[in-house]
Amino acid sequence: MLVELHAKSDVGRVRRGNEDNFLLLDLASQRAWTGTDGSENPADLRKLEIGDKGLVLVVSDGMGGALAGDVASRMAIDSVREEMIGNNGKGCDPDSSLIDCLKHATLQANRAIHYKSLEDSRCSGMGATLTGAAIKDDKLDLVQVGDSRAYVMRGDQIRLATKDQSLVQQLVDVGQISEEEAETHMFRNVILQALGAQTELTPATARIQLRAGDVLLLCSDGLSGKLRNEEIRKIVADSGKDLGAACAGLVAAANDRGGEDNITVVLARFSGEELQDASEDKITIELPTLDEDKTLDETEADTQHQTPTL
Repeated sequence: MLVELHAKSDVGRVRRGNEDNFLLLDLASQRAWTGTDGSENPADLRKLEIGDKGLVLVVSDGMGGALAGDVASRMAIDSVREEMIGNNGKGCDPDSSLIDCLKHATLQANRAIHYKSLEDSRCSGMGATLTGAAIKDDKLDLVQVGDSRAYVMRGDQIRLATKDQSLVQQLVDVGQISEEEAETHMFRNVILQALGAQTELTPATARIQLRAGDVLLLCSDGLSGKLRNEEIRKIVADSGKDLGAACAGLVAAANDRGGEDNITVVLARFSGEELQDASEDKITIELPTLDEDKTLDETEADTQHQTPTL
């Protein structure tokens, strides 16, 4: 299976610093690129064959004020990379699935950020979101903490593949407020889970069967809070095969809407003979529940900007 990759992180038009970060990690070569490594995709991570060890993609949005948000998102990315690769180059337990390894790395990142916030007063109260993708064979597994998002595009479809772990999303789920009310709700900035907030957490997971031509988007809420699903899909589609142009177009559109928050996007397009060509197939998202047939509801919340706070 082949994958084309591109990522971009932008400070936006209001913030002084960028508290977002991202990770592109090819486990076969152990080659990684993060948001702090520079603004240009390394040539060997623009298009590659996904080996039997798989590929990991992550977006993290830090919080905490001053420099603490930057510290938290950088620690999240660095901790995941170190756990997946390992100091001795072995990294993930070969007897564990890739998504289990990513979940374990997420939990380790949570502990590292939490203890750092306790040890260093300058980092008190810091935290970070984390939305990660583990891609192996023809499966895309997602892990999420917070309200950064993952979308999947197939043909003319776009699906939100994660659910925001936010207070307003919970209120929508139980019917106390409408999706429209959530966009301007006084608690729209409150998230229910974040790396570093406490010693233990429960990441959410989901799985998607990939098809040839599928495009995965991971993003911070600096993008998802400004653009609706169809706007995102159209920008990517209008960019043709150029994922770099798609990333730039998404960031520019979010900035045109105000750019009050940092904006980070990671795009991946999948191809290869191993993938079934089914651009018209409905995107099905499998959730780990007792009901094996349960999928995300077809009606998605197009919520406005949700800056995470603790």
